[in-house]
Formats: sequence, structure tokens, C-alpha cells
Amino acid sequence: MTLTRDRRTDLLAATPLFAGVGAEGLERIAEQSVEVEFPTDRVIVRQGEVGTGFFVIARGAARVVRDGETIARLGAGDFFGELSVLDGGPRVAQVIASEPTICLGLASWDLEAVIRDEPTVAMAILRTLATRLRELTEMTHH
Repeated sequence: MTLTRDRRTDLLAATPLFAGVGAEGLERIAEQSVEVEFPTDRVIVRQGEVGTGFFVIARGAARVVRDGETIARLGAGDFFGELSVLDGGPRVAQVIASEPTICLGLASWDLEAVIRDEPTVAMAILRTLATRLRELTEMTHH
């Protein structure tokens, strides 16, 4: 299924990550995003590989697996891949489609442009990273 730019814009608008982005910004992001479909059990990103893409789940679900253990589950509106894109390092986990899943993907250079142009997206990514770090820190201290 190919999503129109308007449908990609609508999907982005419904994603909490893009909540503070205006209509023009959403349209720009939608133009840069690419729709990618993954069947059940397909690896979307692989642990240890350097990532060049950032993904938002438009439809479906995925699980985050680190060293063979499922550590999180993601659904529509969730995003992943930001860490490797931001620091240029290898992916710290793999993400596997739990069911047929459609993602909107942004190349690293497109995500960087979005972050520069849309400070609300940068803040949303920082908040999510902080939450994930806090959860990880609390897990290791309990």
C-alpha cells in the first residue's frame, strides 16, 4: 500500500513526537519520509549495525530485542532509530515487526534537518531519550 503525502502528513500529525509541529512543517516532513512495509517477524533494524534511518510506526507493532531478549514493545505512533542516527554509533538493539507493519522512515540527514527546523521535535526526542535512560538506570539499581 502506498500512502499519499496527505496520508503521511495525517499519520505524522497523530504521532505525539510531532505534536508541536505546524501544518507546513508536517507537510515538509511527510515529503521527506518514505513508507516502508515489513511483514511479521522481519527485522527492521539490526543490533550492531550503524543506522542511517529513523522510523515512526504508522501502522502495526514491533518488538525491541537486545541480545536475544525482548525489552520493549512498540505500536503506532512510537519511534525508534534515533540514537544511532544522532551519535553515528551502532544500533543498541534490533527492532522486529510483530505483525504486518508500516513505518515512515527518515534518512539521518533528513532527521537532522527536521531537528534543526522544528525545535519541538528535538525536545520530544530528548524527552523520550531521557525517559528511556531513566528507565534503564532504574532497572539497573533495583
